[in-house]
Amino acid sequence: MIRFVTLFALVLLHFTALAQAKKSRQPNIILIVSDDHSAPFLGCYGYPEIKTPNIDKLAAEGIIFKKAYTTAPQCVLSRAAIMTGRNTLDIQMTRFSAPLDASVTSYPELLRKGGYHTGILGRSFHLDGNRRVPETVAVLEKYNLETFKNRVDYLKASGNRDTIFQQYTEFLDQAPKGKPFFVQVGYSDPHRLFNAKNFEPDPAKISVPAHWPDTKLLREDFAAYLGEIQRLDSDVGRVLEDLKKRGLDQNTLVVFIGDNGGALLRGKGTLYDLGIHVPLIIRYPGLIKAGQTSDALVSGIDIAPTFLSVAGLPVPKEITGQNLAPAFSNPQFAGHDHIFAVRGAHGQGLPTNSSNFDLGRTIFNKKYKLIYNAIWQIPYHPVDFAGQPFWLDLKQKHAEGTLAEPFDKLLFADRRQMFELYDEEKDPFETNNLAGKPEAKQIEHELKSRLQEWMIVNRDYLPLPIAP
Repeated sequence: MIRFVTLFALVLLHFTALAQAKKSRQPNIILIVSDDHSAPFLGCYGYPEIKTPNIDKLAAEGIIFKKAYTTAPQCVLSRAAIMTGRNTLDIQMTRFSAPLDASVTSYPELLRKGGYHTGILGRSFHLDGNRRVPETVAVLEKYNLETFKNRVDYLKASGNRDTIFQQYTEFLDQAPKGKPFFVQVGYSDPHRLFNAKNFEPDPAKISVPAHWPDTKLLREDFAAYLGEIQRLDSDVGRVLEDLKKRGLDQNTLVVFIGDNGGALLRGKGTLYDLGIHVPLIIRYPGLIKAGQTSDALVSGIDIAPTFLSVAGLPVPKEITGQNLAPAFSNPQFAGHDHIFAVRGAHGQGLPTNSSNFDLGRTIFNKKYKLIYNAIWQIPYHPVDFAGQPFWLDLKQKHAEGTLAEPFDKLLFADRRQMFELYDEEKDPFETNNLAGKPEAKQIEHELKSRLQEWMIVNRDYLPLPIAP
């Protein structure tokens, strides 16, 4: 009997040691999130007039995903999907100021249960509701809707660059030795207002996207946006350098991603490319060969299952994202067949224009993109820059009839088309709408059918795109 007990104890000790060894091999995870950051505005994404050496180095040491898209062109909706691995309809997060319901599990909670020390810091993570309106605050407190203090070990928010770095170092200092950690480091750049004066490139020497009117004031505004990204790069450099000094860089998965597209013409708040196409870079020495580029079709819902898989943890069945880890070693990894994204209410304003309130859906693959504007009668109204000099100048030119016709139609049409269809290969700026044209009838119907299925399965409240 004594021999049996001794043998059992040795076996138990062996499996305990194996479990501890597995835990020790779990990588640390750092998610760096920029705010309102469209692809391709980084040096490593091929934009020549921007200097982002730290992010470029991160990309050179890992893998760049060229076709990464968020599930919405707005921070709350997009971040909710990233945080849960589920689309915004599925988790009922299409209203901008909504808190994530306690019944919906976030991946930091799963990492925490799997042995991780977890934290969220820096720029507001946007998923506990909004405290700007007293009546809203009363509801949040009455029903205990602010849940993230219970979901992670460390939770602090700040928009100040130095404070963000202090929070980051404080989190690492507090992380238990021998225990893996996860931390989300959020930045405000390049969100408006643009104030990175010391980082701005020369407005006269930058390349303006071809579907924008090339005016002096627009160049100045765009240069200010690029300056914000260059300032962000210096902050990312501080985080990565500190990680290296601590000797943690070799066993840490570092991910850089934008939460949604920039507040630029036909960007944030729209389902066009600049609204949902974001940079995504992943570095993990030993697992990811340096200098890789992937053309896989990637969605924001893919972050959660990737983190869980790399951590050696099970992925719950309700998570609909794909694990991106196969792309680390397989250049043929294709990602999704199709990506879906939604546009919901924005901010806390009343529905006075399409900036505050717009409802739309999109589906696309690598070749074609369909946009469904449910409130098509409302004209385009920019998010976050309606009062900026460059936009007021464009409005004046429109009123005077001096704005070139192609730009005038894109920006100031009295109403939009209910459906827009674009050939993404031939028309990357999405200016030639093929919807309703005989030559595009088949692909338009195919995309509408797939969108219809997705909307039905996810209990969408919008009218379906194919009428009886």
